[in-house]
Amino acid sequence: MAADQLAIYPSLQGRVVLITGGASGIGAAHVEGFCRQGSKVAFFDIEEGAATALCHRLGGEGHAKPFFRRVDLVDIRALQAAMRELSEALGPVTVLVNNAANDQRHRIEDVTAEFWDERFAVNLRHQFFAAQAAWPGMRAAGGGSIINFGSASWHRKTGGMPAYATAKAGVEGLTRSLARDFGADRIRVNCVIPGWIMTERQLRLWLTPEAEADLLKAQCLKEKLAPSDVTNLVLWLAADDSRMCSGQNFIVDGGLV
Repeated sequence: MAADQLAIYPSLQGRVVLITGGASGIGAAHVEGFCRQGSKVAFFDIEEGAATALCHRLGGEGHAKPFFRRVDLVDIRALQAAMRELSEALGPVTVLVNNAANDQRHRIEDVTAEFWDERFAVNLRHQFFAAQAAWPGMRAAGGGSIINFGSASWHRKTGGMPAYATAKAGVEGLTRSLARDFGADRIRVNCVIPGWIMTERQLRLWLTPEAEADLLKAQCLKEKLAPSDVTNLVLWLAADDSRMCSGQNFIVDGGLV
């Protein structure tokens, strides 16, 4: 569907939005989507080249260039420092999209304690610390929306990535816990669970004709999902239109799970 046929949310105009892992894939679609809403958009990533190209493209399309900082989210002190810098530059973050992750496949026999901890740091730990850092500003602003990213992989009992699947299962527990703790401050916390989204990485590494045929057979809706399909839900969860939704899982998978 063309962008000019999709919803514009007045409550997102001027709102400060932070997206982790925003340089490529689903995260880049979020950055673009919030820019089109007129939000003040910031994103963190380790991929400087892709991030710079995205900022230049959006600026060339007439949008305000997003605020970008190179941040390795495994380094919690660097994440906290970047969030302080962002708040000083743009104001308090009132929409946090905890998007960053890495679904690297791994065999059970190859998993070490160090690898396990690193997978949790990449896929779960930073979500808590980003929310913790955003909390005071959201509270002072009168509320906000935190959108954590889970995964359909563990719901489907997908093998070949036990550390990733376990970390992503933990995101749902984190979401429900924070929804309770932050609710009194009018901060909503929800979890978006994407199915198999056709990012460039997925197309390059894993989508074969056989895998595509199996996927479409399993989905109720017989179309491949694009990053924008996820972003459209994220925009609604960020906007005031979803003001009484919190502690919930929202699945975007074409009816796969």
